[in-house]
Amino acid sequence: MTERNRSDNAAALAWLVAVGADEAIADAPIDRFRGPLSSGSLPDRSVQQSPLPGLPHQGEGTRSGALLIDRGGFGGGGNSRPSTGIPLGTPEAAATARELAGAAQTLDELKDAIGSFDGLSLKATATNLVFADGNPEATLMLIGEAPGGEEDRRGLPFVGASGQLLDRMLAAIGHDRTNSYITNIVNWRPPGNRKPSPAEMTLCLPFIERHIALINPALIVLLGDTAAKTLTNRTEGISRLRGKWFTWPKPDTTETIPVLPTFHPAFLLRSPGQKREAWADLLAVKRRLGELGS
Repeated sequence: MTERNRSDNAAALAWLVAVGADEAIADAPIDRFRGPLSSGSLPDRSVQQSPLPGLPHQGEGTRSGALLIDRGGFGGGGNSRPSTGIPLGTPEAAATARELAGAAQTLDELKDAIGSFDGLSLKATATNLVFADGNPEATLMLIGEAPGGEEDRRGLPFVGASGQLLDRMLAAIGHDRTNSYITNIVNWRPPGNRKPSPAEMTLCLPFIERHIALINPALIVLLGDTAAKTLTNRTEGISRLRGKWFTWPKPDTTETIPVLPTFHPAFLLRSPGQKREAWADLLAVKRRLGELGS
């Protein structure tokens, strides 16, 4: 191979990564000039149904805040290709997710349950399950959206550039990963760092709800638009939700956990002018933790 060919190939790979095609989904390339298309016929698209009843295909303009979240209690690590035992994105898969989450009595059991759940197709393209980081005994719990590329490689949440900013944000109010607990709603990286679809978020809800119940924090911070709208069940964007207090009901009790949405660190890296508002939110978190004696 000549030096020019190497340069051209490197440029082509860089372009693919830039447009989000950074995951291999098969062991061998697919020759799309062979098969049904070569005979002039089109592939059968009749099976491309919406992942869950009432939810649209990925890419349609559905509001995450329109998801119906069941808060009525919880009931009852590795990575592999999805099995055929659970149809992907179906009510059966959602029921299995609720069953697996409800049966987990410890964090280790919950991590194993998420790793064994084959009803989420993101598992097939991710490298590692990204469960959590920090102190499980912490009173402050932070919840983001989904892992990115660096998180996927290392198997830990918020360890890339946005994670470094989050560490600085926590340090500004006297916290770090020894007295905070950090996770995401979705534990598998979406290809190309795209946003999780509404159907994917719905499938992951039983696991994050159980995660919150097992940690039982004194206060929850929701990082970013998707996490905020999904876990508050609101339709407003993060600019309207941030800085406002909500409550999360503890299962089987009348007690609640205060919840504060704020900007995602990745957004702050792109829009540093919003750091002033994020700083105000952090000060509110510090004050509230002081009032709670945490």
